[in-house]
Amino acid sequence: MEGKRMGSAILFGVMTIFVIALITSVIFSLLLRFTNLNEQSIQWFVLVLSFLTLFIGGFVSGGKGQSKGWLLGASTGLCYSFIVFLIQFLGYDQLFTAQQFMFHGAFIAVAVLGGVFGVNIASNRQS
Repeated sequence: MEGKRMGSAILFGVMTIFVIALITSVIFSLLLRFTNLNEQSIQWFVLVLSFLTLFIGGFVSGGKGQSKGWLLGASTGLCYSFIVFLIQFLGYDQLFTAQQFMFHGAFIAVAVLGGVFGVNIASNRQS
């Protein structure tokens, strides 16, 4: 039963990440299309939003799982990175670059932090 709850929590976290990523992608594509902004001018903002999105995904998985937040956050971040890797490798026939490995390592670390906070907030709410 514990494994089923953890799997469900990870799935919710990954789904949260992709929903937020989809919404922000649409917003940024509209901004790029209808304003004078270019990709270089918003790259740092996109990076910060990416970290925030992974934190929220880890937070959701930690809150849903209610225990082992670091493990849930790490698993959520790893699943996200693995899906992105599969899309890039199978769809574009490219491996991760060294810079992408560093970013995804940081994404996983931020998701772990989100998972820890999610468990603590969820346990405080129930007490």
